[in-house]
Amino acid sequence: MLSIYNTLTGKKEPFQSLQPKTVRMYVCGVTVYDYCHIGHARSALVFDVIRRYLEFSGYQVEFVKNFTDVDDKIIKRANERGVSCDAITAEFIKAYSQDMGKLGIRRATNEPKATEHMAEIIELAARLIQKGLAYEVAGDVYFQVEKYQPYGRLSKRKLEDLQAGARVEVNERKRHPMDFALWKSSKPGEPSWESPWGAGRPGWHIECSAMSMKHLGETFDIHGGGMDLIFPHHENEIAQSCGATGKEFARYWVHNGFVQINQEKMSKSLGNFFTINTSVAIAELQRMKSDVNKLLGLGLSTEARKIAREEFRSLGNNLGLLQLDKWQFVGGIVVTPGAASLKLTTFAPTVTVGPVSPKIELSEDQIEQQIAERLDAKKKKDFARADEIRKSLASHGIVIEDKPDGTSRWKR
Repeated sequence: MLSIYNTLTGKKEPFQSLQPKTVRMYVCGVTVYDYCHIGHARSALVFDVIRRYLEFSGYQVEFVKNFTDVDDKIIKRANERGVSCDAITAEFIKAYSQDMGKLGIRRATNEPKATEHMAEIIELAARLIQKGLAYEVAGDVYFQVEKYQPYGRLSKRKLEDLQAGARVEVNERKRHPMDFALWKSSKPGEPSWESPWGAGRPGWHIECSAMSMKHLGETFDIHGGGMDLIFPHHENEIAQSCGATGKEFARYWVHNGFVQINQEKMSKSLGNFFTINTSVAIAELQRMKSDVNKLLGLGLSTEARKIAREEFRSLGNNLGLLQLDKWQFVGGIVVTPGAASLKLTTFAPTVTVGPVSPKIELSEDQIEQQIAERLDAKKKKDFARADEIRKSLASHGIVIEDKPDGTSRWKR
């Protein structure tokens, strides 16, 4: 049975789709103002693997991944170049599609753009105003977080703590510092659309709610993205979507880890990023192995980036192995005969890909992690899970000896 680490509950849960043999999955896509770096590639790779595994398991996957094509960064880039926002977004949507092709990552079933969904965005904002969850001030519309009681349940944050941290940047128009924009009034030189509150453009968070609900329905199976989107983006998506419909938004929330450069998160603001186009020379994406597959995500040292260009080209071929007929699913590791492994890790919401020998050797860290999980399962009286882990380790030649004091030791 497929299990998924659900950020919403903080637990690994058996996956059960809302509709038999159909999975509806939404993943937050890129803001198309620049070339994508390998942090974006990691996220795309993770959800491509999940999609392929679901399809291999017999599900029909309706996979929606959006493009954010109206944003402050897009407007700034267009002004810098002296071209239209449409020209900028068209250029980088094309570049993104080419990059995904180089990586062997399949396109989503549907790739909606925010600018093509203004009617749905405006209608959603109006519903929230009608329900008393949003308010309008001088052409701006804000979601009122205090009116939505479960706010913070995804990110495990309390509103009073968030308020204390936000006091240095209080917006006089907001009723609460954490209220967020659903609609922004237009400014000179910016693209705008007509609305009941005057000309303007949408806030970032409402775009994904409107697009996902249009293409997948008000409640769907999986919502995914990078860990950096948990707060505020996904937290705000839940608030506005559940607030508008009164229904559960997504059942499973799945987040991939960061790519790190010398123990810092890869980001354009830090200038420590490598675009996908130039990073096709780097085999490190192929080497996302379990020793770095922890909550901090994938780490790339300066030395590791010297790996030969040719190795990376096999990544697309390795992903294609997901369509093979002969599989053995052992302890969370999918093994293909004599080729590559894909691990849907039980310790963090990430996925790794890497070439291995037919006999998979677990590192000491991996063994210790599984033993710790087994002890935790025993404390919770989840003996079935504890036995499952013991058998998994045994399949790798690891023998566990339980000690009288409740701890365990192992040997090969």
